[in-house]
Amino acid sequence: MDIMADTDIADAAITAVGMVMDMATAMERKMMKRQKTQKAIPEKHKKGFYESWIKRPQDFVCASMALIVLSPVMVATALLVRKNLGSPVIFTQERPGLNGKIFKLYKFRTMTDARDDQGQLLPDEERLPHFGRVLRATSLDELPELINIWKGDMSVVGPRPLLVKYLPLYNENQARRHEVRPGFTGLAQIHGRNAISWEEKLNWDVQYVDNISFWGDWKIIFSTLFTVLKREGISSETSATMEEFHGTPFPM
Repeated sequence: MDIMADTDIADAAITAVGMVMDMATAMERKMMKRQKTQKAIPEKHKKGFYESWIKRPQDFVCASMALIVLSPVMVATALLVRKNLGSPVIFTQERPGLNGKIFKLYKFRTMTDARDDQGQLLPDEERLPHFGRVLRATSLDELPELINIWKGDMSVVGPRPLLVKYLPLYNENQARRHEVRPGFTGLAQIHGRNAISWEEKLNWDVQYVDNISFWGDWKIIFSTLFTVLKREGISSETSATMEEFHGTPFPM
């Protein structure tokens, strides 16, 4: 009886040890899987002093001053848009901002509403008249975005606000562009604007997110002025504006 009892106790102990080992192995595999997942997903950037305390007040002051100084230009542009393209003068469209929050973007209208026999809008190339091309070449169509900056929807410098329908198409690295407010201008705008590929443009956006600084922002602002004056990168090689984004895989 004692021998049988000892055998039962030994078997129970072996079974218990086996169960503990199985649980430990399962937990180890789960932790390894979690670590691999964490390595694949880029970490969010950490805000520095400039981004936390200076950038937004600076945006508000710059937008307020620009709205005052450029108000005659904006009024004149609005009158010309009304004369050449009709109403509405202001083009509005929903765009994703900080953390993907949707806001209403303001721009001066540059295209007509020309449609085909089926009532469908014609391609951009056919709806973009010479006057609209001039507005885009000089970036005058972007001036109403100063209101978005003043309201806090946008920043002076940051990734450009793209279409809402692109949100599910970004890979996890590209989606990091929404960790900051979208900008009036950004790194992509001074490195080719619409003349570079979507992958290059989005890579510049993420690079900006990871390297926000006071001097970096002002360098982008002054570089943008030179880019606009030289009228570089207004259109892509195959489109009057920019081809649609169809998504890219996560970089290996």
